Amino acid sequence: MKLIFAIVSNDDSSKVAKHLTSHKFSVTKLATTGGFLMAGNTTFIIGTEDDKVDEVIAIIGRHSKKRTQMVPSSASYGVGMYTSFPVEVQVGGATIFVVDIERFEKL
Repeated sequence: MKLIFAIVSNDDSSKVAKHLTSHKFSVTKLATTGGFLMAGNTTFIIGTEDDKVDEVIAIIGRHSKKRTQMVPSSASYGVGMYTSFPVEVQVGGATIFVVDIERFEKL
């Protein structure tokens, strides 16, 4: 048995959750915040059999898309002189961790 942690953009989380549950996967959703852009994410916790891991990852991949976003950045031009300009960064997609489960009980 495996435990999957999938960190997905809030923009995609409802689609991912809908498709995982429609394929009969039990899902726990946690509201999380990313460290780089401080943007809202959803972390999914999914327990599944070893042979279903690729199916879970495929569903997440189909419904969590990467996109670009402009974010403010600043540069220093000497002592005390700063300017702000937009920088394009890639956001979205999913970060997935798969770990072994030593023991599972549902009480």
